[in-house]
Amino acid sequence: MIAAVLTMFNGLTSTYSLVNVAAEHIKMLLDNKVHTKILVSEDCPDSQRNGVFADERLEWVKITNRLNGRQIHWYDYSKPGGEVHKTFFEEADAIASDLLAALSDADICFMHDIHYQGWHLVHNAAVRKVQEKLPKLRFVAVTHSAPVNRPPELQYPFSMRYTPMPNTLYTYPTYSGIPALSKQYGIPEGRCRVIYNSMDIISFMSDEVKALQKKTDLLSPDILIVYPGRFTTGKKFEKVASLAGTIRRKTELGVKVIFCDFPCMDTDTAKYKYAVTKIGCLSGLKDGDLVFTSDLGYPEGFPRIGVFDLFTLSNLFICPSYSESFGLTVLEAASRGNFLVVNEAVPALEELGKKLKAYFMRWDARNFGFDTKEVYRPSEEAYMEEHALRIVDMMRDNPVLFSKTQARQKFCHEWIWYNQLEPLLNERA
Repeated sequence: MIAAVLTMFNGLTSTYSLVNVAAEHIKMLLDNKVHTKILVSEDCPDSQRNGVFADERLEWVKITNRLNGRQIHWYDYSKPGGEVHKTFFEEADAIASDLLAALSDADICFMHDIHYQGWHLVHNAAVRKVQEKLPKLRFVAVTHSAPVNRPPELQYPFSMRYTPMPNTLYTYPTYSGIPALSKQYGIPEGRCRVIYNSMDIISFMSDEVKALQKKTDLLSPDILIVYPGRFTTGKKFEKVASLAGTIRRKTELGVKVIFCDFPCMDTDTAKYKYAVTKIGCLSGLKDGDLVFTSDLGYPEGFPRIGVFDLFTLSNLFICPSYSESFGLTVLEAASRGNFLVVNEAVPALEELGKKLKAYFMRWDARNFGFDTKEVYRPSEEAYMEEHALRIVDMMRDNPVLFSKTQARQKFCHEWIWYNQLEPLLNERA
């Protein structure tokens, strides 16, 4: 499979939003091992290549922007009628010749705003000439701006902005725009598709989180719990695992627990990890739902800046700790927009929890001068189930948590690739 991305960029500055969207599509193609080439204007400077545009896997093809040695100027033909400049069709022929050579081995070509923008009318004309000579080549016309009203009378060559091309699907970033898109090109909505603009949130995070994402899924879980701490029984890792498993078992939501653990001298690490994992599994977690960062390349602890980034991704923080003098991790999780569950029996956590409007549960605790032990009736399992359902209901009803989770899950590369972009690779108009 060879995919071509036709942009005709003459610059790669990230302030131009179309550059960013094309970059996201290219990254998804490359990351999924699709041979990808990008077609740009010959005037696009090599010095501006960075990010995915500097990826060695990406093939660069420069398309002519000259006619008889003179630079081709792109005129804005946004109006539905008028006259084109004298050399318009000669320029289209010259560009088509280059495009034909560049696309002759491609299976699919993604055109970014080529059919839409008035200043790309000459490229619109050129690519239609190529389509006639390469009838098996499939095209996807990606539209980034609001569709325009189809004029009652069409005048060639301006009509190309409103005329569909054979073997071509048309896309828009939202479902709400599909009816207008179909009207602009005079095509049934069945020939239109949606490709969301993506948010590659991981790319803005620390190298440690980028590396962690390659080893375990941080984006798709409905409930993502991050719990950093010294790996001692006093931090009650097993209670986090138990509540997480109960949530999964009672709600069937996808749950992932990331334990950012660091070593403790008085703990048998192997035995405690086994116990925590087994309790999580007995409560409802599946293989891979619970991971320790110490097993994923960070035996001495996950860097603090990375923990903050993980809190940006997570949406639930559980602190069942036996004893705390303050509970700084609670504050850190709160600062990144997590639903907070803390041990009410610990004075410091109760005080901080009240200030932060946390959700309280009770576990064994150390108070000032004495310890407390909880007795659950009819059972601890029933207690966990009751609170698990209540927590999930409260999280679901919280618009900030809901939007944070949706943004992470549904607008990431992985979701968009699997649900929207990849299906286009083998689909015919």
